[in-house]
Amino acid sequence: MLIKTDSRHLYLQVIDRLKKDIDAGVYKEKEKLPSEFDLAKQLGVSRATLREALRILEEENAITRRHGVGTFVNPKPLFTSGIEQLCSVTDMIKQGGMEPGTIFLSSKTQMPTEEDISRFSCGEEDEIAVIERVRTANGNPVVYCIDKIPDNFFSREYSYHDGSLFDILEQTNGKKITHAITQIVPIGYHEKVSPILECDPETALLVLKQLHYNEDEKPILYSVNYFKADKFSFHVVRKRI
Repeated sequence: MLIKTDSRHLYLQVIDRLKKDIDAGVYKEKEKLPSEFDLAKQLGVSRATLREALRILEEENAITRRHGVGTFVNPKPLFTSGIEQLCSVTDMIKQGGMEPGTIFLSSKTQMPTEEDISRFSCGEEDEIAVIERVRTANGNPVVYCIDKIPDNFFSREYSYHDGSLFDILEQTNGKKITHAITQIVPIGYHEKVSPILECDPETALLVLKQLHYNEDEKPILYSVNYFKADKFSFHVVRKRI
């Protein structure tokens, strides 16, 4: 299992070797790696080199190091998407080759908050529909969703229990959602959401706060979606200008 040296830095070779071993199933998801002493010995490198490799693997979310406990292999995300691509949760799950489903929690209308008035440019008397759901993949909870829709775009003729809100809003209003302004916030354990999504205590969440606009540049949907970070991965293509 010794590392074969080449022209690259040794810690980069260690990273490649550990990634290959994880891909090959030598170390399985959520499995504890050997101790630093044993792993460094197996690879034929110093503990300093190994620690640098583990530090980078942790930054890449391939492993988790727990002080005083050990190092564990993280599950690979089931769903990955470019953050510049706007698609519904339903489509993301389908693209991952799994069956999307919905656990409906609640639906109500309420008076707008100051934030709602600002984001939707609505009046103080204009009601806001609030829908709370859990989206599932092959029956397993993966996303907790809170969606807000101005009452003039919200139709009570449609069931918001299932399926994509994008599709329902398009059918209701005859206009597509074309783009969104998105804020991504990583958080740790959430007292309410984590149990709903059946998260382990160490499982992080990725929160996407998005204001969606239709073809007329009107904001018609504000969503706060909590994604299980061990199931979803988002990336972005950045271009130099």
